[in-house]
Amino acid sequence: MLQAMIGKNSPFDRLRKRQGLVARVSSGKKTGGKSLTKFEERMLQDILSQEMDFIDSTAFYEKNAEVSIYKTAPEIEKPDVAWYRPLMDDLTAARNVSNRNSGSVLLTGAEERVLFLQYNYARHRIRELQNVIGPAQPTEEQARDLLHWFGIAQAYREQIAETNLALVLAMAKRTRMSEVDFSDLVSEGNMALLRSVDKFDCDRGFKFSTYACRAILKAFSRQGMKLSKYRQRFPTDFDPAMEKSNHLETVRKTNEKEAAEEVKTFVINNRAELTAVEQTVIHHRFGIDAGENAQPLTLEQVGQIIGVTKERVRQIQNKALEKIRNVMLEASGELEQPDKNKSSATDPRRN
Repeated sequence: MLQAMIGKNSPFDRLRKRQGLVARVSSGKKTGGKSLTKFEERMLQDILSQEMDFIDSTAFYEKNAEVSIYKTAPEIEKPDVAWYRPLMDDLTAARNVSNRNSGSVLLTGAEERVLFLQYNYARHRIRELQNVIGPAQPTEEQARDLLHWFGIAQAYREQIAETNLALVLAMAKRTRMSEVDFSDLVSEGNMALLRSVDKFDCDRGFKFSTYACRAILKAFSRQGMKLSKYRQRFPTDFDPAMEKSNHLETVRKTNEKEAAEEVKTFVINNRAELTAVEQTVIHHRFGIDAGENAQPLTLEQVGQIIGVTKERVRQIQNKALEKIRNVMLEASGELEQPDKNKSSATDPRRN
């Protein structure tokens, strides 16, 4: 029953599998003479390395406390957290998600009290076993009991946290911290939620959400202060554009500049054998020999100078540019020269 309490493929289930901290809950039947596995030995060392903290309650010391806390207590509905993983993959959807459709479970105060009593009673039993064992090595029965109660505590801790996952998203959406990444806020909120589960006292009569919301908002504030201090120390953000090479752009600009100078030389020396009118149009239209700050004239302005319409200026300009282009192609060897012998042989006038 305890293993079914942990949702498969849930965020906490995947976290446990990654870190190798999956709680192996004992079935309650002691296997005499069977030694612990290496995994159980490492887990046992972690449990005994520090005292187990828990929130005490008078219900732990009543007669048949274990029976009343676990067996006679009502079964609490477990949340469906299948919505959480795809939501975190799409942060835009996470900002706009409606918590009512998230599959979370809303618990009453009485139901929360049942879960927290079950969680803290398991930690209480671990603490009692730690006090009995002391600095000595635990017996096999004590080791099995420690692993058994630790598995129960982990299962209830995760059930409480998964039930309140939507609370973290709700707080993250309400927080106006544009400088902090949304995924970082959710991460800090989840850690604050787990700490709240460990520190919440259900006997005070408050709802868990009242306590957890304040802890989550304080975690968001600490994250913002941490980022602000980092920005003060490192004011320049990482710019991916600075990591790119501009070699191709530099080469392209250099080639364009060299080509423009070559065309200018062709025009100034009139290697294209332009007429006087064509030279006047080209010089005025492209600002040649007019200084570095000179602005090229429009078609209409050039037409006023030579006394023709702007459409006629466009025709003269295109004809002159075609001459210049052909001369440059001939100079570079890209324009085929007409074969005079071939043209003579095919000339009908010679027949």
